[in-house]
Formats: sequence, structure tokens, C-alpha cells
Amino acid sequence: MASKAEFVATNIKFVNENKEMVAANGANLRLKAMEAGVDLYTLKGKLFNCGGYGQCGTCIVEIVEGMENLSPRTPVEERKLRRKPENYRLACQTLVNGPVCVKTKPKG
Repeated sequence: MASKAEFVATNIKFVNENKEMVAANGANLRLKAMEAGVDLYTLKGKLFNCGGYGQCGTCIVEIVEGMENLSPRTPVEERKLRRKPENYRLACQTLVNGPVCVKTKPKG
């Protein structure tokens, strides 16, 4: 009998929206935010977002807790976020591998 792949779940908490959701390890943060009805974009971002390809830099989030549970910054993020704090990420480029607390639309 073949064994089933084990489903490993984690929590994502969106601080500003006071929403929490369960996601599979390796889930894309942008997609999970959209599934939860969390608005990642400012007005400019709504008009000019690239649809999750890392080209526009409008899905910036601040990681409040759980940085160690995220995928490393991609080269795209390194370019787009070079003047931003280390705990800022592009949601579209970020994979979640453990519990994390996220602030959307950070100032600065």
C-alpha cells in the first residue's frame, strides 16, 4: 500500500486585518493573503501590480514574527527591497514554511 504524502500546516497571521489562516508549508504568501481576503495593495499597487511576478514591488509586507520560517529573499527581492529593512518582503516571492505574523502596507 502506497503511503500518502503528509500535509504539514502552518499559521499565517495578518496583524492589521486581525485575520489568521492555516496554509500548507511552502505556500506563497501573496496567494494566501488573497485567499484570506487580505488587501496587500495601496491604490498605486492596485493600478500597477504585476500579478505576482515580482516586477512591480507593490506587494511589500513587513514580517513582524517568523522571519526564520520564510524562504530566503530572491534576487528580485534583493533588487526591489535594497533600501528597505531586512524584515520587508515581497509577498509574491515569499514562501511560508512555519508560523508567521505579517503587516500589510508597511510605512516607509
